This record gives sequence, C-alpha cells and structure tokens, in this order.
Amino acid sequence: MTDELDDETLAFAHRMFDLARGGVTEELAGQVDAGLPVNLTNGKGDTLLILAAYHAHPETVAALLARGADHGRTNDRGQTALAAAVFRKNVPTVRALLDAGADPDHGTPSAAEVARFFDLPEMLALLGRD
Repeated sequence: MTDELDDETLAFAHRMFDLARGGVTEELAGQVDAGLPVNLTNGKGDTLLILAAYHAHPETVAALLARGADHGRTNDRGQTALAAAVFRKNVPTVRALLDAGADPDHGTPSAAEVARFFDLPEMLALLGRD
C-alpha cells in the first residue's frame, strides 16, 4: 500500500535529490541529521548516494556514507553508486566508496564491468581488477 504524497512533500523530496545532484553537502547532511532518510529513493530507485556519485560530488558521497548511506543499494536498473562513480571516472568518489566497503562486483552492470566495457584501465586498477 502506498499513500499519496502531498505537493509540498513531493517538492521537498525533489529538492533533496537536487541537493545530492548539485553537491550541496552541508544542507543535505543537515537534512539527514534532522531526520531525512539517508537512503531516500526516487521513482527510478536512485538513492541520494547514487545521485551524488553519478554527479561527481565526493564530499557529498563521504557525508552520506558517514551518515549510514547504503553503498550496496541498486537503482531500478541494477546500478550502484560505485558503478556510477567509475563511469564518471571520479577517483575521489570511487576511493570513498571502496573505503566504505563497496563491492566492485555488485550490481548490473557492476563497477568492474563498467570499467571493462568503457576501457577504463585506471578505474580497473583502482578497483583492484586490472
């Protein structure tokens, strides 16, 4: 059962996803600290962490991980934050996710598969899959 969300709640949620996309770390972290679910998910299954990783915001990724974001969550297409960071070739974000325990072989495609498919040897080396 799902309840309909009112326009104000939907607007707030959209703004939180925009903060993740935009790397507005301090405000987003403050909202999580105030009770926003750190694993909030949009209609495509993207978490705040996945969006921050895809948009190459390592500080936001680190702040979300520090607040308990689940680096193993996948979106509706099976993609992880680590795969998104590898695709974007963002070394600091990849390192933060690996340091938090993200699995290079988790997801569809996995981060390792993304690195192989797009011929990203530097990412494969970072993942320990070279």
